[in-house]
Amino acid sequence: MPRYTLSQLQAILGGEVISHGEQTLDDVAALDKAGQAQLSFVVGEKYLKAANESGAGALIVPPQLVGKLNRPLLAIANPHLAFARAAALFHPEPAPHPGIQPSASVDPSAEIGAGVEIGPQAVIGAQCRIGPGCRIGAGCVIGENVVVGRDCRLYPHVTIYPDCRLGDRVSLHSGCVIGSDGFGLAWAETRWFKVPQVGRVVIGDDVEIGANTTVDRGALDDTVIGNGVKIDNLVQIAHNCTVGEHTAIAGCAGIAGSTKIGSRCLIGGAAMILGHIEIGDGVTVSGASFIGKSIKTPGVYTSTQPQMPHDEWLKNAAQLRHLAAMRERIRALEKQLSDKER
Repeated sequence: MPRYTLSQLQAILGGEVISHGEQTLDDVAALDKAGQAQLSFVVGEKYLKAANESGAGALIVPPQLVGKLNRPLLAIANPHLAFARAAALFHPEPAPHPGIQPSASVDPSAEIGAGVEIGPQAVIGAQCRIGPGCRIGAGCVIGENVVVGRDCRLYPHVTIYPDCRLGDRVSLHSGCVIGSDGFGLAWAETRWFKVPQVGRVVIGDDVEIGANTTVDRGALDDTVIGNGVKIDNLVQIAHNCTVGEHTAIAGCAGIAGSTKIGSRCLIGGAAMILGHIEIGDGVTVSGASFIGKSIKTPGVYTSTQPQMPHDEWLKNAAQLRHLAAMRERIRALEKQLSDKER
């Protein structure tokens, strides 16, 4: 494992070393578990007590905490980001082991770039193009005419349906399915008729998609995931959706078809977003919220109800059916009051 002095980290990450720049570190750890050779971080005043009690050999802190902690520090404006970058230094991504495992099936027409690793029992379809430096995990299935950019990582058992496009440095975690059919059905008097899904999924650069997440192909147009998008585990993105650059979507969110989500949005876990609406740039949707209308203005939007005892919830739920009648009664009373005031 790599070792760095605090001064070496400062040269890479920036910021200012406060005391003992030659402190040697060999890993990162949480405040309550860090030892003398480990680096941790503090984001604000509320963690000062835990930081003072920590056994960490050095801390990354915001500048305003300098002087409040008696140990080697790296003062930097964004401690969380600096810590993430430090963690990547101590735990670099493993380099690919170029070559094709004997049990893999690679169509002769596929173009495989330099330095590509293809794991056991992986399947690469006809006319595929796999960019240089990619790692294709065991049991992955890549359909016909798929394009995968350079330096991508597909963890074991990823499935990419035919004709989809991945940019550079895309990470797809295990069980991820890209390009499955959208839920398109037409009623044919007595039964459902499947609408062919003839679009693709197009994924930009530097996208990461979590385990068991599904991105459906478009019905006619493409489903598009922009550059830098980060999607958690168990997310459903339906056909013809567009997700703007650098948006983050947390686990178990569901996005219905033909929805457009802007750039730099934050979609909380288990949020449900109705189809055929538009969410503008810079919108945050709180976890477990239901979004049924378009949102044009940046900000935080929430549509949840706090938990309560079940009996109380039943009483409140029973009143929902009377809301329309109550509204009319209130309007009538307001009119009566208004008439009297005249």
